[in-house]
Amino acid sequence: MALVSAVRRIAQVRLRDLCRRSTVAVAVSPGACVTGLRSFTAGTQSLRSDNKVTVNFINRDGEKITVKGSPGDSLLDVIVNEDLDFDGFGACEGTLACSTCHLIFDEDVFKKLEPVTDEELDMLDLAYGLTETSRLGCQICLTKSLEGMVARVPESVSDIRQSNDGTA
Repeated sequence: MALVSAVRRIAQVRLRDLCRRSTVAVAVSPGACVTGLRSFTAGTQSLRSDNKVTVNFINRDGEKITVKGSPGDSLLDVIVNEDLDFDGFGACEGTLACSTCHLIFDEDVFKKLEPVTDEELDMLDLAYGLTETSRLGCQICLTKSLEGMVARVPESVSDIRQSNDGTA
């Protein structure tokens, strides 16, 4: 997560420098500039700010947390971007190498999701509290049809980074 933030900052700084060096550069929004007919942006947040999907997460304590994400973002992206504190969530950073982003959906939402892949099923086999409507958050991309969806975080997580006594 820190690596993603660092790369975004570097891209924004370099883009700003590029815009300053160009004699025809025009600043159009924070993090973006236009040089000639091309538009460069260091992030997509400002481009899609009016096109958000509301997602409701139920954390391990039963607390409902409502956030917004951009269509095309995975649920893992939303959790990272909104800095939600779900312990151990997304250990592999969305590379489909763990099951720490395991989420449980209501039946109606589950039917709207894209079909599960064999690779995702393999990782779900490692998840604690697996249900018929379980999916990995890194594999669920937001669409407008998922507006208002509810995703439950299971009570426990299978995270190999932790030892048997629960410490890192």
